[in-house]
Amino acid sequence: MSGENENIVQFRIKRWDPHSGKFIMRYYEVPTVPYMTILDALINIKENIDPTLTFRMSCRMARCGSCAITINGKPRLACNTSISSLNSRIVTLEPLRNLPPIRDLVVDHTPFFKKQAMIKPHLIRRDIDDFEGEYWNPTREYYQSPKELEEYAEYAYCITCGACYSACETVALDNQYLGPQALMNAFRFIRDSRDEGLFERLEIIDAYDKCWKCRVIDACSFVCPKNIDISQAIQYLKRYLLKKYFIPSKIRKEPATLVTLPPSPKKRVEVQPPPFNV
Repeated sequence: MSGENENIVQFRIKRWDPHSGKFIMRYYEVPTVPYMTILDALINIKENIDPTLTFRMSCRMARCGSCAITINGKPRLACNTSISSLNSRIVTLEPLRNLPPIRDLVVDHTPFFKKQAMIKPHLIRRDIDDFEGEYWNPTREYYQSPKELEEYAEYAYCITCGACYSACETVALDNQYLGPQALMNAFRFIRDSRDEGLFERLEIIDAYDKCWKCRVIDACSFVCPKNIDISQAIQYLKRYLLKKYFIPSKIRKEPATLVTLPPSPKKRVEVQPPPFNV
C-alpha cells in the first residue's frame, strides 16, 4: 500500500439482523491514525458512514466491560484494543459468542448474569438474622489484614465483560455449565476472610458437575482484559470440593476478627488559601 491507502483499514463487521434472524456481513473502509482503538473506529463508522450500526460502549477506559466484542476471532474490549496492535489491514468484528445476539454487535448478557447470581456474589454472614447483634448494630469492624486481602484481590478486579464466557469451549457445548466468571467469582468470595458462605457455595458449585466440567483449556485466562488467572481459581475450587468429600475438617474457615472502630477523625484546622497574587 502507498499514499493515502496506507492508513486505510477494512472493517468486516458481522451484524445480527433481528428481523431476518441471520447474520449479515458488512464492509467499511476507515482511515486510521496512530493509537486509534477499535472503539474509535466503530464510533467513526456510526457517525460518518453507517448510523444504523449498533454496539455497546460506556467508560472508554477498560473499566465497565460494556464494549467487549470478538475481534479477529478473540474476545476483547474494543476500547482497549489498538488497531495497530492487530498488525492487519483487515479487521473482523463479531458479537461475543455463547450469548444470544440482539442486534448487530450487541448480545444479551442475561444467561451470563443469571449464572453469576447463582453463586451468590456477595458476602454471606451468619449473624444477619440477629437483629440485636453486631451485623445490624455495629460497634466494631471485621478486620482484614493485607495478607488476607491478597488471597482474593486479583479476582476482585473482574469487570464482568463476558470475554471469558465467550471464549469458554465448555460453555459452547453445555449451556448448563456455570462458566468461568461465575466459578471464579465464587472462589473470590470463598477466599474472603469476612465471608461465611463456604459450604453453601460449594453445594451450589458441586451440583450438576458445575465445576468439574472445566477442561483447563485456559482460554478464559488468556482473553481476560484484567489478566486474571481465572482457570487457576477454578482448579482451586476443585481442591475445595475434594477436601469437602474426604477431609471436610481441613476447609473450616476461621471467623473474621472483630476490632474496635477507630475514633472519628478530627477536622484539620482550616487554612486560609494564599492570595491570588502569589
